[in-house]
Amino acid sequence: MSPYRTFLVCSVALLAAGCGTADKLKNIGQPPALSAINDPTTTAGYRPVKMPMPQPTPVHYAANSLWQSGSRSFFKDQRARQVGDLLTVIVTITDKAEIDNATARSRSGSDSVGAGGAVGTVIDKFLLPGYVNSSDLADVSSASSQSGSGTVDRSETLETKVAAVVTQVLPNGNLVIEGRQEVRVNFEVRELIVAGVIRPEDIGAENTIDSAKIAEARISYGGRGQITDVQQPRYGAQALDILLPF
Repeated sequence: MSPYRTFLVCSVALLAAGCGTADKLKNIGQPPALSAINDPTTTAGYRPVKMPMPQPTPVHYAANSLWQSGSRSFFKDQRARQVGDLLTVIVTITDKAEIDNATARSRSGSDSVGAGGAVGTVIDKFLLPGYVNSSDLADVSSASSQSGSGTVDRSETLETKVAAVVTQVLPNGNLVIEGRQEVRVNFEVRELIVAGVIRPEDIGAENTIDSAKIAEARISYGGRGQITDVQQPRYGAQALDILLPF
């Protein structure tokens, strides 16, 4: 292949990759970014849930009572409830998925067009050459088939704890939390990031909450350092994997 054709093929491949290739090249060597925590009501197709609700119970106040109105215990509640408070997140992830799919599709069809009788005689005599018969003007057939299969077998387990801080109190009383933990051993740093939205009612008596009760949860566990660098392909190999169309 001439150098000109080689350059042309490479140019076409780069154009076909589009903006996605540029984004991948820009993020070479970077870990996958986590999605931002967004308002679920802004997503397409959202519909609010309507359920029967109990009648509100009036709150009674007693001026001489030792009981604090709205308190969840006789003594002061030490669980996180306002911006700046801390709580412990118990991260427990045990996922296992097994999926096996197979598909097959085929289709065939045929069509033919011809003319007989007086119409066919006229067509044969005046419109068609002698070696063509009007009874077989057109004959079209087609056939296609497709098959595919896929298998997923994945198992993940993660158990750890991390302290998080309340960064925001939403109007309905829910808390936005975020926690970050870094542990360095020799020349390797292990990172754990937890963020999301929780209900104050889900916080346990020991000021802890399970990760399964975090809405819009964003959990990242990874690291950086010499070991991580060795495990990653070199930048040149990553660039070739993105650019090469085959």
